[in-house]
Amino acid sequence: MTTVVLVLAGVLLVGLVAAFLLRRRFLLSGLGAVTMWLRAPGAPRWSVGVAWYSGETLLWYRALSLSVRPNRRLCRAQFQVDARRRPTADDLSLPDESVILTCRTGAGPQELAMDSSTVTGFLSWIESAPPVDR
Repeated sequence: MTTVVLVLAGVLLVGLVAAFLLRRRFLLSGLGAVTMWLRAPGAPRWSVGVAWYSGETLLWYRALSLSVRPNRRLCRAQFQVDARRRPTADDLSLPDESVILTCRTGAGPQELAMDSSTVTGFLSWIESAPPVDR
């Protein structure tokens, strides 16, 4: 009986790992998909995820999750980048070559961190938003 339970637990574990890896591969395979860290200003921890930006919305999916729904949806027309900086000693979980963008969004202030090679494309996407009627 214990052998059957151990085998079932092993199969379940392998299935979960396979589902996690397939989800991550699917998320990163899309056009406009980048690895992006996200945190609210003043929050102690960064959350790593995969962001898709296209059309009018940035969809951010938490990396350590099996959910197929985005954790955050941020509208491009409501994005405004206020500052750009490099990681400091307080940002230990980020790679050294990352760039941190402090932004105002419709969902409130956010800090986004991404690889320096993806910042230009991301900023171009934000700046190419159609004008907002006010």
